[in-house]
Amino acid sequence: MAQDLNPFSEIRKESLDVYNRLHSIEEDLDFVNVVHDSYPDLPLIPNLRCGAWYTDPARATNVPAYFKSTDGHFNNWSFNLRRSNLHLLSVIMENSGIILVDSTRSGKRIPDALSKTVPIWCAVINRALRIRYPDINRDEWDDNLYTPPTTVSSQEHSQISMRIYEWALALTNSSFDLPKLPWPLRPFWITPASTSFPKFSIDSDTRRHLPVICVSASKQVHDGTERRTGGFSYIQGSGDDHELWGMGLFPETFWNEREQLLSASRADLPDLIAALASNGSTPSPKYVKAPEGISKISNRISLSKLSELGLEPSLSLPHTAFILIDEAEVTKPTSPANPSTQADSTSPEQKSEPGASLMLEFKILGGKRSQAYFLHDVLPSSLRFIDDKLSHGLDIVIACPSAKDLGVGVALAAISQYFDDHGEYVKGGQDLRLTKQTIRARLEWIIASCPRANPSRTTLKRVNELLLTEEHLRR
Repeated sequence: MAQDLNPFSEIRKESLDVYNRLHSIEEDLDFVNVVHDSYPDLPLIPNLRCGAWYTDPARATNVPAYFKSTDGHFNNWSFNLRRSNLHLLSVIMENSGIILVDSTRSGKRIPDALSKTVPIWCAVINRALRIRYPDINRDEWDDNLYTPPTTVSSQEHSQISMRIYEWALALTNSSFDLPKLPWPLRPFWITPASTSFPKFSIDSDTRRHLPVICVSASKQVHDGTERRTGGFSYIQGSGDDHELWGMGLFPETFWNEREQLLSASRADLPDLIAALASNGSTPSPKYVKAPEGISKISNRISLSKLSELGLEPSLSLPHTAFILIDEAEVTKPTSPANPSTQADSTSPEQKSEPGASLMLEFKILGGKRSQAYFLHDVLPSSLRFIDDKLSHGLDIVIACPSAKDLGVGVALAAISQYFDDHGEYVKGGQDLRLTKQTIRARLEWIIASCPRANPSRTTLKRVNELLLTEEHLRR
């Protein structure tokens, strides 16, 4: 058999090697820590998902950020209200700035999330504040767009600038609260190629902005990989797309078992990761955290990952009812002639032990069938359950695997159906007139309190269909 001498095939094989990836991440960590040491008073925040590999939890602030690169892609620029990241403003105000960490793959120095999405975010918020607070001194309030000139062309910068006011107006007209910042936001960029770091005045009399320091963690590599004397090939942006190379490893496990993983040999590493991944199926108690309540409705409804609730959530959260939405394992039908034999596994289940009525569980299969099930079964059953529990003074926790999508859809339907414009519970939802704008505002309530919430278009479509379409017209 002829040996494959294709150099590109060899480069790809090296780039997906988990040993190379983990040791490349470790090299980049040193740079991120140097940056943080230069600004020790500024919170260190990973830009999810990639940035989580490069920020030590012992240093990082427990606040998520999600600036998506696609919102900065050429001709697709956007300030997405579903990813508003406005929760960061309180952190920035309290600490007079933040450090955002991300990375990008070979060929680029700065990811689009940091070079364009974050600058758009800063400029839009600055402009929106000037619209909402007319007493802001326009001569001293800088709401211009700033992008790194070596990464973003002057033509692209100009095209983005022309849309800032449009996005700012949409933000101003939304239901989001905009705190009045003492100074405008201003992005700055640091990469391993930086010869010096920016300096900021800490004197309130001379300060002119609140810095958002964007750190691109990885060294730029033009030819894919670089050999290291430590016996590995350096891969730029190794933390990106860990589903392709991680073999089931996630940032949380990496940080928990960092020494063990980095000391393992290349040959032993896959088996070690497999063992850690299987042991990690049951969450460690230190990862169990409280659900995120939605403040606009006095935290009557909260969102959580299933893994964050622990095994017995009712023991730590009394006076609470739970809706648990999980993904069912897909198995082959017992009868080839009847592909719907899995239907029983997706029916809602109320547990029969004491406190049975306090828990409603769903198992959802993948595929198009799950969309109909979500619309016709999950949402209606959940709404009846939620209304009943709220009327008896109980709070609700809705949990799904990610706390981003399906659970958010159930919460959105419930808040739209049973809470008025002031966030007050209305039993049965009587006299509440729903529109797309009403539902959109309720989604903004959720995002403001639960930043990781990011429901898919399909989930939002099902919620709108349930609330705004006559039952006989629903698909």
